[in-house]
Amino acid sequence: MRKAYILLLGLTIFFLRSNSQNLLTPEWKFHTGDSLQWASDTYMDTHWKEITAGIPWERQGYRGYDGFAWYRKAVFIPSSLKKQVLSGGGFVLTLGRIDDADYTYWNGELLMKTGDLPPAYVSAYDKERKCLIPPEKIRWDALNIIAVRTYDGGGEGGMYTKNIELKPAGVEDFLAISPTFSRQDRIITGNGPFTIPLTISNTSGRKIEGTLTVKVQTDFGEPAFSISEKVNLPGRKSQRISIPAGNLSPGFYNAEVSLVSPVANKQTSFHFGVNPEKIVSPADRMPDFDDYWRRAKKELAAVEPQFRMIRLDSLCTPTREWFLVEMRSLGNVLIRGWYGRPVKPGKYPAILHVQGYSSYMIPQWAYQGDNMVSFALNIRGHGNSKDNINPGFPGYLLYQLHDKENYIYRGAYMDCIRAVDFLCSRPEVDTSRIAVEGGSQGGALTFATAALDNQRIKVAVPQVPFLSDFRDYFRCATWPANEFEAYVRQHPEIGWDKVFETLSYIDIKNLAPWVRCPVLMAVGLMDNVCPPHINFAAYNMLSVPKEYIVYPESGHGLPSDFQARKIAFIKKVFGME
Repeated sequence: MRKAYILLLGLTIFFLRSNSQNLLTPEWKFHTGDSLQWASDTYMDTHWKEITAGIPWERQGYRGYDGFAWYRKAVFIPSSLKKQVLSGGGFVLTLGRIDDADYTYWNGELLMKTGDLPPAYVSAYDKERKCLIPPEKIRWDALNIIAVRTYDGGGEGGMYTKNIELKPAGVEDFLAISPTFSRQDRIITGNGPFTIPLTISNTSGRKIEGTLTVKVQTDFGEPAFSISEKVNLPGRKSQRISIPAGNLSPGFYNAEVSLVSPVANKQTSFHFGVNPEKIVSPADRMPDFDDYWRRAKKELAAVEPQFRMIRLDSLCTPTREWFLVEMRSLGNVLIRGWYGRPVKPGKYPAILHVQGYSSYMIPQWAYQGDNMVSFALNIRGHGNSKDNINPGFPGYLLYQLHDKENYIYRGAYMDCIRAVDFLCSRPEVDTSRIAVEGGSQGGALTFATAALDNQRIKVAVPQVPFLSDFRDYFRCATWPANEFEAYVRQHPEIGWDKVFETLSYIDIKNLAPWVRCPVLMAVGLMDNVCPPHINFAAYNMLSVPKEYIVYPESGHGLPSDFQARKIAFIKKVFGME
């Protein structure tokens, strides 16, 4: 009892000395694995290690760990806050963003869930976690236990943003400012002048009188317009406001919205697009562009592929076989991938899965159905294809940048063509129905494969594609521009002109006109890694049947429901419906 009293006293003193009403400190208890006992408010977690919330766990001693893990936090809530909390309607718990999905418990009771956990896994790594804890759920002058059950499906995991708070609710927590465009994807088409429709909802009992300010910037950070107007909103009411935006040029925009009043301040932001199919980013091919890629394919054809398949008994099922594939690509570089095929004899369509930057392609990421074959490729320098070339990350983008003939992506694009060679060598593959798909770097590889092998690729599905429209790309995104800027500083004798010349050969907007198959592209409107501007720079160079999907709340990761839409599109093109 004495130890508990000292603990409570210490926590109380910490709270009273703090200038902030945030009751949470960054240190949380942490444990990998999974047990529902860890949700209980009576569970003793004294043997657990501490971790800093707001930083992925891979950077805190758990490198390479994917799967389940739990965070726990004991927070003392003094009764001195009771009057404020009762009048405000409770506490607001904010956990920021969590990679990838989570269930959050308050004193052993499920409080909120975002995404879903295996076996019904749904990633929601780009969603904000925020909820209201009603006053009746609070234990006053006592410890309250927050337990967060998380699952990471790959890459970095856990709580990775800094806005982790537990604060008494205020009027602003009952205010919501939302864009209400006619299209759910927040894309405006047609001719101006345009308007930005907003809905302000006030679920508190307080009347709100204040000033609404909307500031809009282009995706290059340049001011587009700013406007303010008075707002008078009764309690428990909603109001729709149309903000005049004038004649905005084709492109993508960021809106910062603030409502300032004597009783509450509220801020929000969102992105929207205007006529994205009219974005103009002219091709900047070098005079020898055609010859550059003709020679690359000729050099690849001269390399004996040496296809080798190794059956993976541990992955095989009664309906599907899996193999590790080894083969030689441009420069005699050894690359590998994972090949799955139905056990039942026959001719099957094929999907080539190409990977994101720095990722490790595994069989589980490939199509698992029994009506198509799938090949998950690790290009050179990725996954299990690092034997001969391994620049590492960072550094991959810059490897041999000074020499267009040996630049890393010349070989990486040819690795994809070699993968198509492999598929066409298999007797069970219907070579008239081969698809390619991938996200981020995989989106670029998808464009490149469909362009450079346009006779054999029959459908392409690039997602948030990388490696496009570099001059504009470096204006609207911090990365990878910062890597190239550092490179130019270190190699002033090369300079930007030479950098952009080399990149022009692998720029997918320059390759896109060669694509001859139907294309479905998906983008995240809030993507700051591969912004939608560069996605459409390539898309708009296509002259084939094409369509796009914009996810307005997504960044560089797309919702899990796109997986079904992607496969449905491929099957439709292949006549499999």
